[in-house]
Amino acid sequence: MSSGNDHIQAAQEIIIFLGLPKAQQNERSALCLLALLNLTPDKTWAESESPHMGITPIMDWTREHYGRDYAPNTRETFRRQTMHQFCDAGIALYNPDDPDRPVNSPKAVYQVAPAALDLLRLYETSAWDDALISYLDRHPTLISRYEKKREQNLVSVTISPNQEITFSPGNHSKLIRDVIEEFAPRFAPGSVLVYAGDTGNKWAYFDTALMGELGIDVDLHGKMPDVMLHYAEKNWLFLVEAVTSHGPVDGKRYEELAELCSGVKADLVYVTAFPDRSSMRKFLTEIAWETEAWVADSPSHLMHFNGTRFLGPHDR
Repeated sequence: MSSGNDHIQAAQEIIIFLGLPKAQQNERSALCLLALLNLTPDKTWAESESPHMGITPIMDWTREHYGRDYAPNTRETFRRQTMHQFCDAGIALYNPDDPDRPVNSPKAVYQVAPAALDLLRLYETSAWDDALISYLDRHPTLISRYEKKREQNLVSVTISPNQEITFSPGNHSKLIRDVIEEFAPRFAPGSVLVYAGDTGNKWAYFDTALMGELGIDVDLHGKMPDVMLHYAEKNWLFLVEAVTSHGPVDGKRYEELAELCSGVKADLVYVTAFPDRSSMRKFLTEIAWETEAWVADSPSHLMHFNGTRFLGPHDR
């Protein structure tokens, strides 16, 4: 007979075997799985059952049988961070007794899926390994499904007529794409992309040879700007920070970038890019002098933060 802790540890291992993401590989999710199986400490895995259980009954069950007391305000954590993923992975069914039940109904219940129940009843038996392989062959893991969905949502960026690179999905990556595809042709026509960072892979793209020629000091510890563009016609190196939530070129960042490029054989142009003027407004007081600001939704305009350098009349 297993102890309660043995069952919890085993359930965590099973969750890993079934390919759930790291955020679900914890004791809370293990207890949810045990509750769905009504697997009390005195039972074996072969005795697993498949009752209908709502979130509150699951929490009450863990308290009664495993002594884990979760606060009532963690119900949403159970639902959003465990049961939702169990359903996505095909481990659990949502409202199998009444699929038309409203989403927010207090009568909502979960039940372990039949295929998962058949598999888990074989845990700790000689048939487990083969059964797990067969199950995973028929049920792609949630990690692989999330990865496939992520790949479908990647942001594609054209850096030359014959070359594209991809970035992690998100507004930050979309803004980096706008810098490369909208800002560069307008303000640095014919420029070459030297470097582009990514939230998922900081070094998404870099031209090693060109970085060497320009004398850029490669920094692997997080101080690279989001985008570097070399405008050969004027020998300017654009250092661009793409700002969606934080990180404009303020005084401190200006000094960091200046130090990073202290050996660069080109004139430096510091740019903070924003998706729109509403986003820029939040950072107006932070943007450093002697820098530029660009807004993606008004791509043909550039704002220069300086005193008299560009003072003068505009063409009528």
